Formats: sequence, structure tokens, C-alpha cells
Amino acid sequence: MESIKDKYNEIKRQIPDYVTIVAVTKQRTIEEIKEAFDAGVKIVGENYIQEAMDKYRHIDGLQWHFIGHLQRNKVKDAIKMFDCIQSVDSVRLAIELDKQCAKLSKVMPILIEINIGGEESKYGVKPEEALGIIRQIAELPNVHIEGLMTMEPYFDDPEQARPYFRQMKRLFNEIKSQNIPNVEMKILSMGISNSYEVAIEEGSNMVRIGTKIFGPREY
Repeated sequence: MESIKDKYNEIKRQIPDYVTIVAVTKQRTIEEIKEAFDAGVKIVGENYIQEAMDKYRHIDGLQWHFIGHLQRNKVKDAIKMFDCIQSVDSVRLAIELDKQCAKLSKVMPILIEINIGGEESKYGVKPEEALGIIRQIAELPNVHIEGLMTMEPYFDDPEQARPYFRQMKRLFNEIKSQNIPNVEMKILSMGISNSYEVAIEEGSNMVRIGTKIFGPREY
């Protein structure tokens, strides 16, 4: 059976150097995360605040990204652990992040989550509203927009996700061209275990991979 190190190295061989891997560690054990860290993983992505709190103190040297839906009442805990919030999906959430970060004299890197497929089951900003929302959030001094994130509609055949990735790249470029103060459009986080190769072809420079590194989850 392939080890976590073998799987991670295989992915590294397949992708360009400029692409950052975020290892998705939802429901993974501390031992699995340590093994991934030893293999070279530098960034992990967590979906739930409580689960992250249980793991965070056990491993030094990792960057922690929050990739799940963040409730405003959890912001105070989130900003103490995470190096980036990838899933900012409203001005109200950004305002709360700004307020709590100000208390710690911290500036939090954030990505704006886009609901590129318009799916009711998913969070995120509508693509057509993204620019206006980003202009509002950019005025907050204790958050710093560094790009966009999306969770594309899931297909067994990742080729079917290509148009959504392409649309994300267009939106990314459009926002970047506006040169908005306090907005540094450098990260386009899209693509998961079954779709990251197509996402990279369409402009992703950060992929969020769980199963392909750790194997299937045991429920």
C-alpha cells in the first residue's frame, strides 16, 4: 500500500512548481497529518473550527488554512489558529474578522469564496457580485484580500468542471485588472482530488487535496 509520502510525492511530480498544495485534513488523525508534514506538506486545510482546535496544538511548523464555512461566532477562535481564511463569503463575515483581528493587532490574509456553479447547497459570493463585495471588504484594514477560492460543482468526469474553472480564471483576471487598493490578486484556489489537473490547466495555482494524499476516509 502506498504511503502518504509516496502519494504526496507523486502529486508533486505531476504539477508545476508554482502550484501550492493544501492538504485537506478533515477527519484525518494527528498521526496522518504528522506523516504528511514529514513528507513535505507545508499547508493544511481544515473545514471545522472545533476539529482544528483539537489538532492545532499538536503540530508545529505547519500553516493552517480554513476552507470550510466560517460562522461569525467562531471568528474569535479562528483567527488565533489560522494563517489564512479561504472561505470569506460575505461583507458581514469580513467585518467580524476585521474587528477581531484588530484586537490582536493582526492582519488576516483572506480569499473570497465564489459560488461559481450557483449551487444552493454551497456557500460563496455570486460571480456577478464579487467585484462590488471585494471593493467593500478592501476598505477593512485588518483583512487583506489575496485572491479567490471556489468549490466547483462535482462531476465524476473532471472535464465537465473545466468551464467553471475557466469562468473563475476570467473573474480572477477581471478583478486583478482593477488594481483595487488592499487587494493583491495572487492566489486562485480551485481544484480537488479528482479535478486538480484540469483546474491547474485552467489557471489554478493552489489546489486542495485530501483523498489523493491520505486515501479514502473511514467513516
